[in-house]
Amino acid sequence: MIDKNKHLIVVSVDALVFEDLEYAKELPMFGRLLREGALIERVRTIYPSLTHPVHATMLTGAPAGITGIDSNERFEPGNHYATWYNLLDEIQCDTILHAAKRAGLTTAVCTWPVTAKGSDVIDYLVPDLMDDYLVGREDDLIGLFRDYGAREEIIDIVEGALKRCDMKLGHPAFEEFQAYCCAKLIRRYQPNLLFTHLCYVDSMRHRTGVFSDQVKIAVRETDRWLSEIWQAVVDAGIEDSTDFVVLSDHGQMGICRRICPNVFLADRGYIRTDENGELVSWDAYVKTCALSAQVYLSRPDDKKLYDEIYTLLSEMAEEKLYGFERVFTVDEVKERYGLSGGFSFVLENDGFTSFSDEWVRPVVRELNITDYRYGKATHGHMPEKGPQPPFMGMGPSFKKGVVLPEGSILNHAPTFAKILGLELRDAVGKAVEEMLGI
Repeated sequence: MIDKNKHLIVVSVDALVFEDLEYAKELPMFGRLLREGALIERVRTIYPSLTHPVHATMLTGAPAGITGIDSNERFEPGNHYATWYNLLDEIQCDTILHAAKRAGLTTAVCTWPVTAKGSDVIDYLVPDLMDDYLVGREDDLIGLFRDYGAREEIIDIVEGALKRCDMKLGHPAFEEFQAYCCAKLIRRYQPNLLFTHLCYVDSMRHRTGVFSDQVKIAVRETDRWLSEIWQAVVDAGIEDSTDFVVLSDHGQMGICRRICPNVFLADRGYIRTDENGELVSWDAYVKTCALSAQVYLSRPDDKKLYDEIYTLLSEMAEEKLYGFERVFTVDEVKERYGLSGGFSFVLENDGFTSFSDEWVRPVVRELNITDYRYGKATHGHMPEKGPQPPFMGMGPSFKKGVVLPEGSILNHAPTFAKILGLELRDAVGKAVEEMLGI
């Protein structure tokens, strides 16, 4: 039975990990969530543990092999800054937003990954604008928001948020923008379902390391934005009918170098360049996913080529010199993690190396804090590695004081669907009944 008086707000705090909660529990909103709600301490994410694939999973309850979002960026060989997956219709299965639409519930989304241009499904959409969208249109942000899904009735909210902060400054100005938009959407529309995504913690981890004083500052600022969003719930008079969920998508691991596996493929003739070092053609190509990498073959059905590349990569992994400790076949990652795509192999990092997709020397390159893949810490690694993300839920649907030591991120969307009484057609995960009182 659909209850149109129910409300669910989901806030993703990108790269928040269980270890952060020791500090966060002393803060007003995090502390309230931990005292009055239910907690999953460590949630196993998907492979690769990258933001856009994971956020697609949190909308669907399905792994990357089903959502079709197998990386942050599309495979565009030769382009070091490939186009990001970010449009709602790129998700290849049912989402909870579609389920809510079918049930007649109202939905709002504020900069949640892979939801842009989804206004046919989402009632109130403030789309996530990727950097490449901004090129040449830095002075037309309102036009961009319109183009990617913001309807006219919320443009005044977007304009108000832009007056509050300069999004071009990045984090934490972007989070100030998000919190303002969310609070205004809640007060004005009281949507049944709202998703938003705060990235300041993730940004500080990339820039300063997995655990640092700057990360603590980011956690503290995030608590302020959570409080701002919750205050809007109170002001809207829906506090007693609102479930408030704060979760995370992945952890991060510290790194000390980045390495370019494509250089080794070029040395052996599998990548060919012109006299200027520009890519001309390729038989095998490594696409970075930061702490993992996906290896594509131009002729995946060519057994000779497949065997040559698999043997070469396996020998390199055994030597433990080249940045990766393991080579998975696509069949192995599909069986183990539900990951599949157009690639033939996946390389998993050695614990301190991130992958870069350049094909010219130098092979080993310095870190670069302006790129999430090459900062002092990053992600994309196997989900069982490193610090793990938590899940906190507070409100009428959650049992107060329930603490579960571990869970699966595949269960998040089915849990949301259970709260709202929705049917999620392609979910692999199941609702976490132990933490629900409904």
